[in-house]
Amino acid sequence: MDLKEHLYRHLTQIVRDRDPYLNTAGHFFVQQYIRQQLEQWGTVETHEFQVQGKTHKNLILNLPPQPRPTEKSSQSKTKGRGESPPILIGAHYDAVPGTPGADDNATGVAVLLELARAFTVQPPRYPVRLVAFDMEEYGLLGSEQYAEQLKQQGQPLRLMLSLEMLGYCDPAPGSQRYPAKLEYFYPNRGDFIGLIGNLSTIPDLIRLSRRIRKEGTPCEWLPAGQKGLIVPQTRLSDHAPFWDRGYQAMMVTDTSFMRNPHYHQATDSIETLNLDFLTGVCRGLISGIRNL
Repeated sequence: MDLKEHLYRHLTQIVRDRDPYLNTAGHFFVQQYIRQQLEQWGTVETHEFQVQGKTHKNLILNLPPQPRPTEKSSQSKTKGRGESPPILIGAHYDAVPGTPGADDNATGVAVLLELARAFTVQPPRYPVRLVAFDMEEYGLLGSEQYAEQLKQQGQPLRLMLSLEMLGYCDPAPGSQRYPAKLEYFYPNRGDFIGLIGNLSTIPDLIRLSRRIRKEGTPCEWLPAGQKGLIVPQTRLSDHAPFWDRGYQAMMVTDTSFMRNPHYHQATDSIETLNLDFLTGVCRGLISGIRNL
């Protein structure tokens, strides 16, 4: 089974009504599916948090980095790698009521699950922490709670990436919209994946975008100053709580409602996705993260 088939298989399980309050059966099914998939590659930890008396769960899988070289000549170059802070990659698995949430955010979760497979087989240089966040649609609550816990514990991160809608592509002229003034700097066709990071991530934005393009997917990047407050649309995913706490973080996105007319609609179905585009994004992220 190739990467595209793996992603499609995940989508067929995740794409369903799964609001944590109004579609509890679908929400529980998807939560368990994510757990079962991640458990193939290691021990899945649960980060529980409370919202109005109800317990919600972020699911976490930690993957080790590449083994350190044994050759003496290489040891000095890799000294301390074992203590390197992890790259945290997150995707939210809840959806708003009334939508099966194919692009928002089954695509992000599907890629998260395939990153687990890829980085188990061939690890990057840094440890990887994969997190499936709950309650994003209710105000980034899962990522807010988890980012706060990391900050209180003094846990550093090499980088945080939020996978937020990765599978909608429209190459028609004029299909891509932007917040005011940005249209002068970026393409008017919605056929690229976007990377939006705080200023400290600029070197990583450049490296990742180059790798994604090298793998065959158009990619654009945007540095967001002042924690994204200048352009509020850049804060609408699980990276924002990490920005607010001083972490290097970025969102990987097809730009959501700036492109996808099915955003938060009942029509956000698998049939509206471009699976070749999604596969290219996933392949680019695998290559890019391995080379950070």
